[in-house]
Amino acid sequence: MVETGNKLVIKNIGLLLSGALEKPILDADTVVAVDGRITAFGKEADVDCDQADVVVDAKGTTLSPGLIDSHVHPVIGDYTPRQQQINWIDSCLHGGVTSMISAGEVHLPGRPKDIVGLKAMAIASQRWYENFRPSGVKVHAGAPVIEEGMEEEDFKQLAEAGVKLLGEVGLGSVKAGDRAKEMVAWARKYGIQSTIHTGGPSIPGSGLIDKDVVLEADADIIGHINGGHTALPDDQIVCLCEQCSRGIELVHNGNERSALLAMRTARELEQVERVILGTDAPAGSGVQPLGILRMIAMLSSLGDVPAETAFCFATGNTARMRELDCGLIEIGKSADFVIMDRAQHAPGKTILESVEQGNLPGIGMTVIDGVVRSQRSRNTPPATTLPEIV
Repeated sequence: MVETGNKLVIKNIGLLLSGALEKPILDADTVVAVDGRITAFGKEADVDCDQADVVVDAKGTTLSPGLIDSHVHPVIGDYTPRQQQINWIDSCLHGGVTSMISAGEVHLPGRPKDIVGLKAMAIASQRWYENFRPSGVKVHAGAPVIEEGMEEEDFKQLAEAGVKLLGEVGLGSVKAGDRAKEMVAWARKYGIQSTIHTGGPSIPGSGLIDKDVVLEADADIIGHINGGHTALPDDQIVCLCEQCSRGIELVHNGNERSALLAMRTARELEQVERVILGTDAPAGSGVQPLGILRMIAMLSSLGDVPAETAFCFATGNTARMRELDCGLIEIGKSADFVIMDRAQHAPGKTILESVEQGNLPGIGMTVIDGVVRSQRSRNTPPATTLPEIV
């Protein structure tokens, strides 16, 4: 890890991805950040690059907002008992992920299901990831799985304690649509965002959550609409996209065919701003450090989506839907970046062409809050060109 001072300048950027669907590529070759936030971007001659504490020469490579994993299941620190694996979050950083959002800390052995216990665990989870950021990665955690017996006052108390997320609705004892709708409304009243499990059961205690329950519950995010792991039938997926205005979350640990169906349906509806990406890791399929990159490449290559648009699914779309202060190249946003290039010997003349053919890029550097957190990735294929700190 290379610590910065107050001012970071990244120059000689060959391609600047904005994260914003309305203008995914920016005409700029330099980004400046002060005290961890973007203060300027544009042509090097037009921005203030003087008195930088750290200067990064991107050497003509591509800079994107840091990738956001919209669906993870952390437990504590950088360890997951689900797969008995340490440093899984650090490995995801080497896949370009700079922010993660918990869909519930469900893999904790002995996870409390009584109301007092689940509230205590959610508050503790929120606190420990607020105070400890593995390898600098921002983990938004503290997402209680709702259980029968919870009342409005419980949601008020959680919100007052700093909890801003609900774990997947349907992983606990609340599975009926009308009961879920009531609790989701209480959560929304107090500023807590909700995600609903969609599809067949995943962990013991979970069950089938079909389109009727999803539509009635009206959670903010249709969690893994392509299944986690088992997807709903095609007609139900299309119905959810058409009849619900909420976020359409596609995950690596789901059904890839169903993910393509949901994405294409959103595109036909001219609502691709609803599409966000996650991994749903750690899970039975393990941890996928390159899961978000693989989703971008899969959706672009098989779904005929321009690569710069697919990157928006994992950056600006998620940031806007999740109300995060990152994911976009905008003045005042967090200086969270991934610098990457076409992988060595990969087909395609540019990084975008290569991704559109299904290839992963090589990551040369990640930056979080203006601090260089990693350099050459140990997980992606090697990049053709690497940025340098000068």
